[in-house]
Amino acid sequence: MKEKKIKTTMAAAIKYDADRDDAPKVAARGRGFIADKIIEIAKQYDIPIKNDPDLVQVLSKLDVGAEIPVELYRAVAEILAFVYSLNESKAET
Repeated sequence: MKEKKIKTTMAAAIKYDADRDDAPKVAARGRGFIADKIIEIAKQYDIPIKNDPDLVQVLSKLDVGAEIPVELYRAVAEILAFVYSLNESKAET
C-alpha cells in the first residue's frame, strides 16, 4: 500500500536594506501554521509573494537574521528583481 504524503506549507521571508545590509537576510521562516501566518501577513501588507519551493527549502534551514549565503545570491537576486518590477508597475498605475 502506497503511503500518502501530507503536504506541509513552507514559507520564508527575506529583507534587504541596501543602505544598512551587506546582503539580504532571512526575516522569517516556518512551516505549517507559521508558514501560513507569514503568507497571511505578506498578503495583508501587500508584500509580493514568489512561489519557489526549492529556494524556500534552503532558506528554511537558515536562522532568522542570517545573511543569505553567496551561493544563493543569484536566486535571491531574481526574487529582488521580481519585487522591484512589481513595485515599478504599481508606481506607474
